[in-house]
Amino acid sequence: MRRPRAPSGQRGAALFVVMIMLMVMAWFGISTLRLSSQNQQIVGNSQARQHAIAAAQRAIEQTISSNLFTADPAAVAETPIVSDVDGDAYPDLTATLDPIPACYRVRNVKTAELNLASAKDRQCLQSSSAGGTIRIERPGAPVPAGDSMCANSDWNVAARVDDQRSGSAVIVNQGIAIRVAQVDALNFCK
Repeated sequence: MRRPRAPSGQRGAALFVVMIMLMVMAWFGISTLRLSSQNQQIVGNSQARQHAIAAAQRAIEQTISSNLFTADPAAVAETPIVSDVDGDAYPDLTATLDPIPACYRVRNVKTAELNLASAKDRQCLQSSSAGGTIRIERPGAPVPAGDSMCANSDWNVAARVDDQRSGSAVIVNQGIAIRVAQVDALNFCK
């Protein structure tokens, strides 16, 4: 019995086509893994940057929650502010106030601009030379014109966060308008 001979054009062609198809599928698989790895890295970097921005904003909010920074900005800037991002009770990010909070504009508040019904505004009427307060017989009565003991000041507070783990570094600036004692304004708003 004789075996039929295979046509000469089909010897090994199927194997060659299968090998090429396997190589193309492997290339697609490797490309997909590489793209997903890059996307995961991009998302991780974005998340680390958002955590750093949140830590810097937290430092600014903590700083401006009290007006101590208006009385002695250098002392407030010396203390770094730590944040625990993942809730494991260990500080993850450290923010520093860099540069030191700076007052860039000040304007004395006139006594005529004050609302005598407001306790905060009445504090501005305290007399430093007499050791007491100006006595107002009738709320709403006109107050003598002139500067009060308060000043409106505009500040720039910047927080810097450098994350060694992810390599991200951010600086967040925030402008703040705050009423301060005229003495503090004269000392720190030059």
